[in-house]
Amino acid sequence: MRKIIALFLFLLCAFSQPAFAAYETWNEVVDEMEAVSKEAYVLYEKGDIKAAKNQVDVIYYKYYEKLGFEKTVMAYISGNRAATVEYQFSYAKKAMTAQSPKEEVKASLDLLVKYLREDANQLDGKRESATGVFLAALLIITREGFEAIIIVGAIIAYLIKSGNRDKVRAVYKGAGIALLASVVMAWILNKLTAASGANQEIIEGVTMLIAVIVLFYVSNWMVSKAEAEEWSKYIAGKVQSSLSTGSVFSLAFAAFLAVFREGAETILFYKALHAGTETYFNMIWTGLGTGCVILVIIYLLIRFLSIKLPLKPFFLGTSILLFLMSISFAGAGVKELQEGNLVRVTPVGGITSIDILGIYPTVETLLPQAILLVVTVLIFVYQRRKRKKVPAHT
Repeated sequence: MRKIIALFLFLLCAFSQPAFAAYETWNEVVDEMEAVSKEAYVLYEKGDIKAAKNQVDVIYYKYYEKLGFEKTVMAYISGNRAATVEYQFSYAKKAMTAQSPKEEVKASLDLLVKYLREDANQLDGKRESATGVFLAALLIITREGFEAIIIVGAIIAYLIKSGNRDKVRAVYKGAGIALLASVVMAWILNKLTAASGANQEIIEGVTMLIAVIVLFYVSNWMVSKAEAEEWSKYIAGKVQSSLSTGSVFSLAFAAFLAVFREGAETILFYKALHAGTETYFNMIWTGLGTGCVILVIIYLLIRFLSIKLPLKPFFLGTSILLFLMSISFAGAGVKELQEGNLVRVTPVGGITSIDILGIYPTVETLLPQAILLVVTVLIFVYQRRKRKKVPAHT
């Protein structure tokens, strides 16, 4: 725990160049963003669509992301609100690409500024307090670390439950390497944001989608272990270590991606929090430390309470948990690629963003999630039929 806190302390010192310090309030930031928005509309009126869209990107990458506006909204308001605002950037550019009437483009840009102004008013209206800074710091580490902890904890519990305690070290190594890699990636993303913010979104998106593939594979692999002949052997008390090198690598790699996916982003969250905090810096460390303790407790609960569960339900429950994580990562990964202008945005009505589940109101984010659901149902049906063909063991 001390090493984790020391790592974050080092990173905050290394990355805390407070870009927001040049502004007194978030409304001052929005004033400049609004001016750029007006420039974007003027360019669109002149028919220069590419330049107009580039100005919208300036608002997003130079102000909303680089100054920590996005992460401050997520820390002090909500992730769903940040997602709503982020998609409004995409909708404004989409209207420009479609060469929509000038009135529609202006309305889209005005709505974006309206959202930004509302958030700025809410953030500026909150007088900084020790409790507020503490809760923001606590929320960041618990929210970002929760997914990683439950994935790593579930994998380790699985190895122990299945009689493969000797393979646990590989998972710990994967998580440890991910922490170090997060330091490097945070530095890279910090530099990329200054040069081209789109690159940061693309890297984060690709990492999440790789994690989707690994988690989905591991989820189904665990189900197969719970239902195949190895299950009967375990019940008979004849279990032997049967994990292949490839399977161990998959589990370690899943742990690596879970930690790596959260690690670098968590560092950047704390950078934004540190840069936007005028006093009560000690509350950042207090919140971080408290959050780490909470995550350790969550890990221990997963690790030890799972031992009391019957093996088959535990395997299935763990598999479902990892599957849900893959669904969440699929939506979040595509959303990052949308923010990086690599994937188009097609709105879907009647659906609101649920950031914690990776659900967003676009065809592109919902489609891969639907595909995963269909594939899972097909695999379930196949395995069920396969089990019926296997004679029962006495």
